Amino acid sequence: MQLIPASAKATFSQPLRNGRSITPYLLLIPGLAWLGVFFVIPFFSLLITSLMRPAGDSVLDGYVNALEIGNYLIALQDYWPVFAKSLLYAASATLLALVIGYPLAYHIALKGGKWRNFMLVLVIAPFFAAYLIRTYAWKTILADDSFITVALNALNLLPQERILNTPIAVIAGIAYNFLPFMILPLYAAIERIDPRLLEASKDLYASPGETFRKVTLPLSMPGVVSGTLLTFIPAMGDFINASLLGSARDKMIGNVIQSQFVIVRDYPQASALSFILMTMILVIVFFYIRRAGTEDLV
Repeated sequence: MQLIPASAKATFSQPLRNGRSITPYLLLIPGLAWLGVFFVIPFFSLLITSLMRPAGDSVLDGYVNALEIGNYLIALQDYWPVFAKSLLYAASATLLALVIGYPLAYHIALKGGKWRNFMLVLVIAPFFAAYLIRTYAWKTILADDSFITVALNALNLLPQERILNTPIAVIAGIAYNFLPFMILPLYAAIERIDPRLLEASKDLYASPGETFRKVTLPLSMPGVVSGTLLTFIPAMGDFINASLLGSARDKMIGNVIQSQFVIVRDYPQASALSFILMTMILVIVFFYIRRAGTEDLV
């Protein structure tokens, strides 16, 4: 059965002047339209909003278009400690997720055997619960009367005698919620390593440590870079974990932006903070990828 008329096929497969088919370009239209409507337009709308100034003495008077660069200067001057704290929390959570995720991904990829698919399901299973529900569950786990807190207090390992409402809880919550984003790229990178390379390393009398350091780790670096980026970028803008697991002193820049948008309704200030956050992340990602030697990921 011929579903597409011959004339239509000839139209879509008609070559361009340089000899290429027009079909690949037609297939790009839905994706480009989606990016234009839901990314490009909001991006420029946010940029315009960040340069507005108040129309009166109250936020109820609204805002007018202007080139108010001072919004960015005020944002940096007033909230640079929050940016620094967010960077510290996101980097710590990313490092914690890497320390936990790499051995797990290594074991699943190289030692999992017939249990590999089952262990991958266990890694992905938390995604079946909502982000907010997972964070509330973590709040219960880290409560003052929980088994973990009581056990750590018995060993005198908690300087504040609690975990909840501390930076430790915020970092642990972020690492927990984004751990699958770390494990899956690591698993994909390690699973693609040719086993013959590991066998050759053993044949050359390399110890297991040397094999890991000189063969496995370098070949898995694309997964390390991808996993750390997929964890660090959303962690920088996260505000749920700091709100539910931290105290008022543990607020991240995402909490400030959310407060400026929803409560204070200072839209220019919130937009300026958002642009500063995006710029900071782009700069960090650029230099991180250059430093890691994986420019092909950009």
